[in-house]
Amino acid sequence: MSGLAAVYRREMLSMWVTPLAWVLLTVFLLIQGLSFYTIVVHISNMSAVSMDNGPAQAYFGQSIFLLVSLLLVCPALSMRSFAEERRSGTIEALLTAPVTATGVVLGKFLAMLTTYVLMWAPTVLYIVILRNTGQVDWAVVASSYLGVAFIGAGYLAIGTLMSAMTTSQLLAFVLTMMAQFGLFILGIGEYIFDPGLLHAISGHVSVLTQMDEMSKGIIDLRRLVFDSTLIVVPLFVTVRVVDSWRWG
Repeated sequence: MSGLAAVYRREMLSMWVTPLAWVLLTVFLLIQGLSFYTIVVHISNMSAVSMDNGPAQAYFGQSIFLLVSLLLVCPALSMRSFAEERRSGTIEALLTAPVTATGVVLGKFLAMLTTYVLMWAPTVLYIVILRNTGQVDWAVVASSYLGVAFIGAGYLAIGTLMSAMTTSQLLAFVLTMMAQFGLFILGIGEYIFDPGLLHAISGHVSVLTQMDEMSKGIIDLRRLVFDSTLIVVPLFVTVRVVDSWRWG
């Protein structure tokens, strides 16, 4: 994985010195702030709320804004990773440098994942606000953020692959959204199919069910294995694609 650190530093610098990351961060926090505020106001107007249905659980496990954020932010972060390099011609210089294809792919992916995590970091303040008004189970909060991290990493890996398949950032964005939406639709099958194989598969890949479980502190290792597969497989294919450019 020669050159991984150098590629990582290069990508982090290019991402944060351009408006992309800052615009995404602003839009993301506006959406999350609106979501959190709406949830708190709604729950405060309820006569009784159980611990399993508090603001934190609703924010991570029942908010449609969280899913919308993932569907938009991950493609936007990953669309330029390879598509822009190929369009501008800078990919040739990168591939002739003493770096491996694995180093290039993982360096770019880890830079995107770091940016993604940094975007979520300010939302911890929402939980701090809740702590000042009541009891917060930090273990449950940690499992919720773990789910957000794994799901986001899987979507970013898919986006990296889609960006490597085209020279158009817009097309990479659309292809990534289509892949994510396809997984989302498959997960909805859990509420449509009768008990059986299709129902089991849908329930296994359902991001809604996963976040609902993890927002309650339930960590199913099978879901984490699926998320890990969703990370590893696209990145492996991307490495092979990038390697083919060097030798093709």
